[in-house]
Amino acid sequence: MTTESFSPSRLGALWVVALLWLVASVAHAGQAAIVVDATTGRVLGQVNADEQNYPASLTKMMTLYLTFRELKAGRLTLEDNLPVSRWASNRQPSKLGLRPGQNISVENCILAMVTKSANDAATVAAESIGGSEAGFADMMNAQAALLGMAGTHFDNASGLPDPKNYSTARDLLTLAMALYRDFPQYAHYFSATEFTFEGRVVHGHNHLMERYEGMDGLKTGYIAASGFNLASTAVRDDHRLFAVVLGGRTAAKRDQLMASLLDAGFEQADAAAALAAAGQPATGVAHRVLAALSPIANAEADPAPASVPRHAKHHGKAATARRSSHRASHHTVKLADRKARRAATAKNGDD
Repeated sequence: MTTESFSPSRLGALWVVALLWLVASVAHAGQAAIVVDATTGRVLGQVNADEQNYPASLTKMMTLYLTFRELKAGRLTLEDNLPVSRWASNRQPSKLGLRPGQNISVENCILAMVTKSANDAATVAAESIGGSEAGFADMMNAQAALLGMAGTHFDNASGLPDPKNYSTARDLLTLAMALYRDFPQYAHYFSATEFTFEGRVVHGHNHLMERYEGMDGLKTGYIAASGFNLASTAVRDDHRLFAVVLGGRTAAKRDQLMASLLDAGFEQADAAAALAAAGQPATGVAHRVLAALSPIANAEADPAPASVPRHAKHHGKAATARRSSHRASHHTVKLADRKARRAATAKNGDD
């Protein structure tokens, strides 16, 4: 790609369309989006990225992170069989239908979480690793703090409705990137669209991955209080993007928004690379886009939202610095409207 072939107006139009798609239904609680260039570590676009919301089954990305950590440390193997408790078997759908006293392998737990977003499998893994789901939640929160996810708190391993289970688009993107960075040997699991369990084929929920060129993971999520959530990663020409969308009205609209955001992200990433290679300053729309780019969160470069959420605690100099650096940011806790709260226990599970 050359600077001559780059169209600032087309780039700007793509991103404006994507933003309008999200903002058009702003009355719906919890809508947010963020797109990051993993190659350069820059945010290519964001809307409400630090607003707290229910993560739904995107919570399972942390359950998977801790499972992968156990595998890497040798405390678990993929072939290990984990016992199914009555508590795990009684978790609400989406689920595999595991029975008390049954065993399931670590690998099948992973595949069940990635594809069907099985809440019973997530609880099995949590109890085996943490001793109890409550103990596992403490491990989840400790790891979230290490990753700089200051706007996040986990209270269960699955993402089933719980007012103490909340996160932000930026934090969930940080977690998604950390999964690929810290455990590349297990990243292929996020490409799974189905697996065979007890003689039956279990199909996945991430249908956009089957349609979007270059998408090779990550995770869907839905409860009534959150709307339709999606974390995605895609690669084209050895260039990888990560994105998170929260609060879609339907799975189809969420998927369409994600595709638009990734398209705009790849366009911006290509344009930025071309301009940098040519040693030319950006002008017009390109200048405004590139001027807005900022470092992305990861374990080494602390991304955390600065102001303190009403029910999250931060300590030490790092937290103080984060609060002052983003003092003007809006981080009001707005988890869901009353209607969504009432519906949360009546209609849940992944899409």
